[in-house]
Amino acid sequence: MMTEIPHEEKHFTASDVVRDIVIGMSDGLTVPFALAAGLSGAVANTNIIVIAGLAEITAGSIAMGLGGYLAAKSDSEHYYSEKKREETEVEEVPEIEAKEVSDILTTYGLTEKESEPVVNAMRKKPAAWVDFMMRFELGLEKPDPKRARNSAMTIAASYIVGGFIPLSPYMIVHTAGSALIFSIIVTLLALGIFGFIKGKFIGMVPFKNAVQTIVTGGLAAGAAFLIAKLIS
Repeated sequence: MMTEIPHEEKHFTASDVVRDIVIGMSDGLTVPFALAAGLSGAVANTNIIVIAGLAEITAGSIAMGLGGYLAAKSDSEHYYSEKKREETEVEEVPEIEAKEVSDILTTYGLTEKESEPVVNAMRKKPAAWVDFMMRFELGLEKPDPKRARNSAMTIAASYIVGGFIPLSPYMIVHTAGSALIFSIIVTLLALGIFGFIKGKFIGMVPFKNAVQTIVTGGLAAGAAFLIAKLIS
């Protein structure tokens, strides 16, 4: 007699958190890096660069966190607005909604006759019917009520962590030129590691994504440095 081994499906369920970390960290690494590099081309005093960098990290984290909060809040408001509309349609035009259920089921290979019992069962359970339409007609999932707050905090914190990486050499080395070299090395290494990990999480080729992340950050910093040099 064969013993059945229970099948366990492993799914990655923290996609929203990872997305917020990616948004915050990528900007946190790139923008302060570009700012510090640009200022290094114009001033020799690292104190000025550190102060400007800290101001940028503070403002950037607040702006990014607020942006994440408003985006998540907007998604939530959109969901409940559409849900209210579906509830009204299920109540006022059930025949049309029932036809829509049948049409959805036929896209999964069911015939109209095969889908009829499902449609009839849905009509007896309005709440489940609305949830079905939200998910399969509109492609909307019920949002986490804490999503807006968590998104804001995650993005802001990730931005701060990312921002201190390119700025930290200027806090230790007191010559802008030398600090810039250390900042480039540390930041490009961090961008590469971040890009590699991000690639693994989002299903891209990790090494390719690491190279793309390094190139993007390097170009931003290089452009800022050259512009500051030309102006000064």
